[in-house]
Amino acid sequence: MIKAVIFDMFETLVTLFAGKTYFSEDIAKDLGVPLQDFRREWHATEKDRTIGRLTMADGVSIALKKLGIYSEENVNLVCSRRLEALGDTFSAIPNESIKLLKDLHQRGIKTGLITNTFSDERDLIRSSPLYPLFDVTMISYEQGLCKPDATIYQKMLDALKLSPEECLYVGDGGSRELYAARDIGMYALQCTWFHELAFEPHIPCPLLDEFPHAEHQEDVINYLSSFTM
Repeated sequence: MIKAVIFDMFETLVTLFAGKTYFSEDIAKDLGVPLQDFRREWHATEKDRTIGRLTMADGVSIALKKLGIYSEENVNLVCSRRLEALGDTFSAIPNESIKLLKDLHQRGIKTGLITNTFSDERDLIRSSPLYPLFDVTMISYEQGLCKPDATIYQKMLDALKLSPEECLYVGDGGSRELYAARDIGMYALQCTWFHELAFEPHIPCPLLDEFPHAEHQEDVINYLSSFTM
């Protein structure tokens, strides 16, 4: 019996490809630096930004110093344009995402969130209308852990007071999240409803034939019907 559904955030409940986007190629263009050089220094700080060792501004500052183009103006430019793009993301939360979380609660099913985020993303998640709809949240920036580390999944289980086989994990599949959920004993479902919006090289995960797919948010409810509820 499934007693909780645990969600990823990006490309699952919201998409970064709605409205304005601000990815590495946009930052490099704004700063006037070669894209491959920026990506090298930017990705070098990714883990520390994800687990709360560095804020977004810290990570930008380190990358720009390595590239020899550091200035407060440049840091503020990158951070403000990221926030603008993220604002588009969270102002375009699909009604279907909110409905899904509410429908689960109406069925007596708990909801959780496990998400890999940077500091600016964490802030917008906490202020979004989605946040109050989770019974438990595990945000990597706050936890000092990120997917696919099994520890963050176990912390979710401990907080929910449930066993793995009582939980369904739903995500687009980035960061090997579905494999990690399955390995710990959860059921895992790949959502594909935002898949066609993504473009290279930013596609988080290809379609994975070894996991069942949900093409629409309501398919999560349909999938649960295969279990005794």
